[in-house]
Amino acid sequence: MIFETIVSTLNTNGQPHVTPFGIRYENELVIISPYKPSTTLDNIIATKCATVNFTDDVRVFAGALTQHQSLDLTPTDQINGLRLKHTLTHKELKLVNIKEDELRPQLYMEVVHQVQHQPFQGFNRAQAAVIELAVLASRLHLIKPDKVKSEMQYLQIAIDKTAGERELQAWGWITEKIENFYAEQSGANLA
Repeated sequence: MIFETIVSTLNTNGQPHVTPFGIRYENELVIISPYKPSTTLDNIIATKCATVNFTDDVRVFAGALTQHQSLDLTPTDQINGLRLKHTLTHKELKLVNIKEDELRPQLYMEVVHQVQHQPFQGFNRAQAAVIELAVLASRLHLIKPDKVKSEMQYLQIAIDKTAGERELQAWGWITEKIENFYAEQSGANLA
């Protein structure tokens, strides 16, 4: 099972990198498997730590993907890191093992500290639709345009029925990114 989160890391100069990331659990360890090359991978290897943020504000996912939103970060408690200031829960992680792979190594991380900052209020179908669209938008170079269009039409149903202001804003950012990508592709094909 993969859990969609926001992973924050620092490089050796203390500059933050915040990105949407699917994580897994194995026993009590968190597994982060970034593709090579990856800023997240480089940062975790260099600093041996990361923070996993659990948020229901899908604008954070959409904003990280589209550069529409600046993130409000605050220092972590027990590792040298940063977390989202407005998150439901965060877990501070230390690297304990690496399973090497040419494409996607597995980083086994121990939870050294976790805090619940806000209660989880429940699921919203529009939130799930935004996350799915964000995943599609991160893979536009791999997926055929017809497949993306068909998925967007299906996901639009949940947006139309259940979206609030946050979800509508996030949806707009991602659909704009997708439209711009295909406009650039068709412009490149005409050149």
